[in-house]
Amino acid sequence: MAGCFLPRAAGWFQLRRTTTLLTGTRFYRGTEPEPPTVKLQSDGIRRIILNNPQKRNALSLSMLESLRENLVTDVDSDDLRVIIISAKGPVFSSGHDLKELTSAQGREYHTKVFHTCAEDIPVPVVAMVNGVATAAGCQLVASCDIAVVTEKSTFATPGVNVGLFCSTPAVAIGRAVPRKVAMEMLLTGTPISAHDALLHGLVSKVVPEERLEEETLAIARRVCQASRPVVALGKATFQRQMAQGRDAAYATASKVMVDNLALSDGQEGIRAFIEKRKPVWSHKAEQAHD
Repeated sequence: MAGCFLPRAAGWFQLRRTTTLLTGTRFYRGTEPEPPTVKLQSDGIRRIILNNPQKRNALSLSMLESLRENLVTDVDSDDLRVIIISAKGPVFSSGHDLKELTSAQGREYHTKVFHTCAEDIPVPVVAMVNGVATAAGCQLVASCDIAVVTEKSTFATPGVNVGLFCSTPAVAIGRAVPRKVAMEMLLTGTPISAHDALLHGLVSKVVPEERLEEETLAIARRVCQASRPVVALGKATFQRQMAQGRDAAYATASKVMVDNLALSDGQEGIRAFIEKRKPVWSHKAEQAHD
């Protein structure tokens, strides 16, 4: 993921003011203000929940900093395999908080807001969306490696209508959908449906609302079955070669295939295939040979 993503909470990650929640490195109790985002982790899956439905999960600077902290904290741990970003309430995210973008804050503050949006994450990041994602909220979905959304979800970049063209969202969206689709979204601000988002490549899968968590967790658990260093190497290479021409991309990918074979987990996977057994991953970036 590089870039600036819940349906109503249910099950083990349900949010209540009386519940003790873990976010970042602190515990919050019901007597304290709820944090902008909530982090929960189990069985290799980290869940980050945008937690300000009263403000439509607007990506204020405090929300962005909290999101970034929960994305990068212990991100290199062997125990982490995949991250799911979701949101509490009917709006996934309405984008940047426009109240923070007035002249009163000034250019330095505005620069900090937009620079906080970018982050490279070595593990796969999955968006779980059940509602509206606009502007930087749409950018967040586009920036994720996988996006599972419900049929009622919609996506838009309406900044042009308030005098703020969605230039940073355009970076992620323009790399996810065809150019003319991106330009129509950016120039008109008209929302697109979940099914149109799927058709154009903005999202990975559209599912009924009652199956959103099941489908998202199924993907996350499947990712957890693979070797962590192999996935990290593959994700980084995919992003790098997509920015290159065909010949350079093949040169990059060919070199990385050789590097992948030199990993202990790369050789373990081949041995397991030959021996007709399940591989036993070390999940460490150790070399099998030079």
